[in-house]
Amino acid sequence: MDLLSQIGITPAEIIPADIDEREHKGELPRALAERLAREKAQAIAAQHKGAFVLAADTVVACGRRILPKTENEQEARTCLELLSGRRHHVHGGIALITPQGAIVSRCVDTVVQFKRLTPLDIETYLKTGQWNGVAGGYAIQGYAAAFIKFLRGSHSNVVGLSLYDTMQILEGHGFFRS
Repeated sequence: MDLLSQIGITPAEIIPADIDEREHKGELPRALAERLAREKAQAIAAQHKGAFVLAADTVVACGRRILPKTENEQEARTCLELLSGRRHHVHGGIALITPQGAIVSRCVDTVVQFKRLTPLDIETYLKTGQWNGVAGGYAIQGYAAAFIKFLRGSHSNVVGLSLYDTMQILEGHGFFRS
């Protein structure tokens, strides 16, 4: 993972967790992000006993409304139109399972505000394809960076993993970079 390499960590393996990522009825965005990270970590740790297992999930929300990981242009357009000119929250769930089996999780909240998007802004962004499969229909590390008017919190959280919080969790539970 490129983000982890920024802080000197090279995972032994990157294993996608096969879990149901649908939200539970009445589940709030922050709780969803943290639950998904925990469930991913638990699914992988079950197969890799005695290892550090780190997992994460990102949920983009406008108020209580959870935005999808967009799969088509119409979903992405709907998300961009909703985010246009508004502040929203990016909730990053992080979960660590230690070699001893302890589980630690937290949710990092970053507030992001988009500029008011014109129809041309939206069409231009959709043509990049950078909306595909990402929470809220945008990737801040790409063209959408030009839309960000305000950000409070962790930039790396919006990319996909708060590096500060990840390092605090890892170091606090006996993981040291070699």
